Amino acid sequence: MAPYCVLVSRLQQALSKGVRRYHASRVLCQRAKVAMSQFEPSEFVNYEKLEKNINIVRKRLDRPLTLSEKIVYGHLDDPAKQDIERGKTYLRLRPDRVAMQDATAQMAMLQFISSGLPRVAVPSTIHCDHLIEAQLGGEKDLRRAKDINQEVYNFLATAAAGVGFWKPGSGIIPNQIILENYSYPGVMLIGTDSHTPNGGGLGAICIGVGGADAVDVMAGIPWELKCPKVIGVKLTGSLSGWSSPKDVILKVAGILTVKGGTGAIIEYHGPGVDSISCTGRKMATICNMGAEIGATTSVFPYNSRMKTYLSKTGRAAIASLADEFQEHLKPDPGCPYDQLIEINLNELKPLINGPFTPDLAHTVEEVGAVAEKKGWPVDIRVGLIGSCTNSSYEDMGRSAAVAKQALAHGVKCKSQFTITPGSEQIRATIERDGYSKILRDVGGVVLANACGPCIGQWDRKDTKKGEKNTIVTSYNRNFTGRNDANPETHAFVTSPEIVTALSLAGTLKFNPEVDFLTGSDGKKFKLEPPDADELPKLEFDPGQDTYQHPPKDGSSQHVDVSPTSQRLQLLEPFDKWNGKDLEDMLILIKVKGKCTTDHISAAGPWLKFRGHLDNISNNLLIGAINIENDKANTVRNALTQEFGPVPDTARYYKKEGINWVVVGDENYGEGSSREHAALEPRHLGGRAIIVKSFARIHETNLKKQGLLPLTFADPADYDKIHPVDKLSIVGLKDFAPGKPLKCIIKHPNGSQETIVLNHTFNETQIEWFQAGSALNRMKELQKH
Repeated sequence: MAPYCVLVSRLQQALSKGVRRYHASRVLCQRAKVAMSQFEPSEFVNYEKLEKNINIVRKRLDRPLTLSEKIVYGHLDDPAKQDIERGKTYLRLRPDRVAMQDATAQMAMLQFISSGLPRVAVPSTIHCDHLIEAQLGGEKDLRRAKDINQEVYNFLATAAAGVGFWKPGSGIIPNQIILENYSYPGVMLIGTDSHTPNGGGLGAICIGVGGADAVDVMAGIPWELKCPKVIGVKLTGSLSGWSSPKDVILKVAGILTVKGGTGAIIEYHGPGVDSISCTGRKMATICNMGAEIGATTSVFPYNSRMKTYLSKTGRAAIASLADEFQEHLKPDPGCPYDQLIEINLNELKPLINGPFTPDLAHTVEEVGAVAEKKGWPVDIRVGLIGSCTNSSYEDMGRSAAVAKQALAHGVKCKSQFTITPGSEQIRATIERDGYSKILRDVGGVVLANACGPCIGQWDRKDTKKGEKNTIVTSYNRNFTGRNDANPETHAFVTSPEIVTALSLAGTLKFNPEVDFLTGSDGKKFKLEPPDADELPKLEFDPGQDTYQHPPKDGSSQHVDVSPTSQRLQLLEPFDKWNGKDLEDMLILIKVKGKCTTDHISAAGPWLKFRGHLDNISNNLLIGAINIENDKANTVRNALTQEFGPVPDTARYYKKEGINWVVVGDENYGEGSSREHAALEPRHLGGRAIIVKSFARIHETNLKKQGLLPLTFADPADYDKIHPVDKLSIVGLKDFAPGKPLKCIIKHPNGSQETIVLNHTFNETQIEWFQAGSALNRMKELQKH
């Protein structure tokens, strides 16, 4: 017999339509509360509120809604009065939860402590995944990380009441940990990691933000987001052979480029969606790399594969509830998209993107010839699988299936080969099921459950800095120097199974679709396309318990930060705007070309200073190329005329009480969510960043710290500014939303030019600037 709620649903569908159906179903169908996660039994999934808000907005807009709109508008603070215009208005939202990784959590928690609030207002967690350096292998690297980062881990574990703590070795935050425990259809989660959108693989809206945004949500303040546009990606056909879901996002990246998704949510739909394997997880791979095209986030509609994954990870009750509300977890028929891309999965070939940018797409078939033509090294030094993008059970299984074929012919990897499990649960399960042994037998080294080489936490020994070489990874980013701090490392991103195949061959010139390997017996053999279970036949093995519950009462907690610590430093408020125009500012650097957050605030060895603003400021813009001399980390001091490191020059200007600006190119600040790339210029005396265009998260981070992110009204004006000029930004007394500012360029010969600078500040954000930062403004409001 059909469940009572289903019978009620059928009855009221026959009797009524539209909004009235909502009232009938919810009055007649009383249901038990369902916890958001096993770790927070008193925090419940609230689909009723989501539905109520969606119905209010649907009535106002009077049109079909995309899935993205349903979930985003379903979390509006005031759905009845909120102005809603895609790409223009700012939405005030109430996310359900916050997740932070250990590198960005340090500054987020230092800011939260500065707010003076006793505990967080929404469920929040910290995940220790960024501070573990890949060196010798999983267990040894984990022990070393716990030892050298003990001060930071102790701080994060006790920094605020109500914050759950995932210990080192738990796994990667936006990857398996969020998917296994916190992401579910319709939830809105923000995370201080740019790959938080991974959770969209389970039908969630998960958005990467800076720490100051996380503080707003943890403080119970509505969170602001510019109303996203929605780019639809219609999938038809089905994947086969060596093609994988990774190829879907590599294809989209090739179409949209690294900034084509800026200000938009990528919404996948169409009949091809149901063909994508590995419930939630492979869809998550696609959502994860949406960050590489600048997207606010990405999302898939709820389907049976997600239900299976939820049930397999102990959340069958959420799956049942999602079934009842599934009309709100899918796009409406005929909903409008701002842009529509169609991909026929039947025609999709295996892709490999790079080097130096994740949107430079090649087929695996052609990349070897392209590399030879371009002078890129074709011999592969290291193959690396894992990271938050591809480290699921199925990912490991497909790679093991390739490796098993090679072992059957007596073949091992010609390249070095590393494996990074996505979580302790994945590590334990692939160990139990034999995948780890196969991957070790073929020559692999299993690293700790952490980010590792993907974010530059790699103590690489096989090459010297400046040595030209090639690596292939299943990661998401391949910016210059990102993985190993070597600007001559040519990094390519592809699927785990292609990485494994290429590592066996040791060259980019190998195409597993047509080429042969030679076995130990001298006979040639061809690798068959891999196949693997998307979920384990047995239950997942949880492995070691790595979760620490937060204290229920934080009144007795006391956070100590030593004034002599080199890892942690309490924050001092930034100075308020003095009410005057910013006149005769020096140009710290005019950046040439791509400038990611890795260029602005490098990771790798600098991660250890993420909780100490003054120390980490010593890496400010050290990777950016100075247009004056085509060199990194060497700029002219306008006062001494000597060339020196960027941070030293900024400190000199600050000591002399002189304001400075940075001038940049397109998509400035793409990449990571790290707000240190905004905190550092503010700390060292910067006042404005003037560029052709910004990446979304970085622009917001700059605003939060009281800086002026401004864009050229005419991009050609970039060429009018020379590194030796002085700049004045005028009109700040009349600073208002939608009203451009003027910039007076003063050349050394005494001549002047005036150009127009645009901005995207709203009234609240202007108040941040005037108060000196968003945190300063929060404190002002608390006093009132």
